[in-house]
Amino acid sequence: MALFQSGNPTLTEKMFDKGLELDAARQGIMTVRGTINKFGFMLVLLIASAAFNWHLFQEGKPPTTQTLMMVGVFGGLIMAFAIIFKPGWAKYIAPLYAILEGLFIGGISVLFNEMFAEKYPGLIMQAVGLTFGVAISVFLLYNFRVIRATERFRSVIISATMGIALFYLLTMILGWFGVNVSFMSDSSLLSIGISLFVVAIAALNLILDFDMIEKGAERGLPAEMEWYGAFGLMVTIVWLYMEILRLLSKLARRD
Repeated sequence: MALFQSGNPTLTEKMFDKGLELDAARQGIMTVRGTINKFGFMLVLLIASAAFNWHLFQEGKPPTTQTLMMVGVFGGLIMAFAIIFKPGWAKYIAPLYAILEGLFIGGISVLFNEMFAEKYPGLIMQAVGLTFGVAISVFLLYNFRVIRATERFRSVIISATMGIALFYLLTMILGWFGVNVSFMSDSSLLSIGISLFVVAIAALNLILDFDMIEKGAERGLPAEMEWYGAFGLMVTIVWLYMEILRLLSKLARRD
């Protein structure tokens, strides 16, 4: 079904169809409320983990913070791929994914905080506030059907998301060969414009995520898939936060 398409690779029809193979009668039925509750639990784990890694830096242990940040990066990727290919594992390892992402978020955030401590001391709190503000605003727009996940909307957001992913991959590969794509990291108007576009696409992906979760509940997927839906939503939230953080850092360098 075309309805089951999302810019978030973790929330696709194929993944939800795998969930249908589980024993729904034994587990109960997936609900939107249950998914949001599990996402809330994962968010608490992420924030606690991020705060822990931040605290280590403040205690004078930068090497430990950086080590845990890298553990979070690679461990999070491993957990994410495991969940994507085995949705049934989400209820076991989605909380671990949240903790690992927290270690990464905490580490990268404290580095940005130190970098802009004098020029922009409120950078991190503003990034956090904007992330929650954007997420809540998008949810309300979806909940009141101001923005609908139509076929055209899906195709545009999915195409844009894939384009961004390919562009980031190309930039990374060029970096390995010593080619610096300066407009991706400098504070030029072009770079800021690109960041604004990416932030917008990340935010609009939340519409597709909410729609996929709602459709999953309507299809009567097993309750176990609530963990998978919560995991997919967290992937987008983390992406949104990172893009907002990058955008604010570029703006700070222009002041």
